[in-house]
This record gives sequence, C-alpha cells and structure tokens, in this order.
Amino acid sequence: MSTFGLLQIGLILSCTTKISSLHCNHLPLQQSKVIESSLQLLDKMGEKFPRQCVREKMSFRFPEQVLKPRQKETVKVAIEEIFQHIFYIFSKNLTLAAWDGRALEQFQNGLYQQIEQVEACVIKKRTHHFWSREASRLKLKKYFQKIDCFLKDRQHSLCSWEVSRAEMRRCLQFVDKVIRRLNN
Repeated sequence: MSTFGLLQIGLILSCTTKISSLHCNHLPLQQSKVIESSLQLLDKMGEKFPRQCVREKMSFRFPEQVLKPRQKETVKVAIEEIFQHIFYIFSKNLTLAAWDGRALEQFQNGLYQQIEQVEACVIKKRTHHFWSREASRLKLKKYFQKIDCFLKDRQHSLCSWEVSRAEMRRCLQFVDKVIRRLNN
C-alpha cells in the first residue's frame, strides 16, 4: 500500500475518532431523551396498573449505590448494563403481557440503539474504568435476576408483567435522575 493510501486511512480514522468523541460528549443528553421516550412507551404499552394485580406488587429494591460512584465512566458502564438487563427482560416470553405490540417494539428498539451508543463510547475506556467495584455489578445483576425469577415463578402472567413494567418505570426514572446530574 502506498504512503498516500496509509495517510488517507489515518485521516479517516482520526476523523472517525473525533466524531465519535463528539457523539460521546452528548451521550447523557441522548440518554435523557431516550429514557423520556422509554417512559412514555412503557405507559403507552399498557393501561393503568390493573387492580387485580395489586396483590402481586413486590419491592425489588433497585441498588441505588451502583449509580453513585465518583467516576462518570463507571456510571456510564452501569447505565449500559442496566439497559442491557431491561432489554433482556423485555425480549422474552411476552405472550401474556397483553400490551400494545407497536409500543413494545419501539421500546425495545430504543433500548437496543441506546445500548449500542453507550457501548461505542464506553468500550474504549472500559479497560481503564471497568467496574471498579465488582460488588456493585453483582448487586445490579441480583436485582434484575429477582425480576426475572419473579416473572418465571409466576409463569410470565399478565400481572407479573405489569409488576415488572412498573418496576422498570421506577428503575428508568432513577437512571434519568442520575443522568440529569451528570449533565450538570
């Protein structure tokens, strides 16, 4: 390959890196918009919380301390993992959920796009800022496993999905608060 060809490749990579870093600088604002949209789609997916499901309400206790580290990169990694867990939960066995399919699909697509965007910004720095506290990561995993087990134990019933949808709403609202703090 000629020197000119190598120079062109170098310029392209340099521009791509700069564009990517500019994109990453606006990530908290994008995340805030995606979460706002996700919350609206969660509302649109189903009606108000069904009365017959009130008895099944459960407190899963979101591990708030996971999103309180001092380093912004660690928070971004945690948020990426939260989006991945939510996407996983809302991508399986939804037959009894009785939700608006279009809103659900838009919700899933928004989460997937956000995961890809966060991954693109975090992956480069992951080796330097990888979860500094493995305990935090395990708490987050345990939280989502509780929700997953709750759904499985209740055979993915309508009420178990409604309880899970309400919990994901609370989870996203907390993440949104943290993202808004990062923006300031």
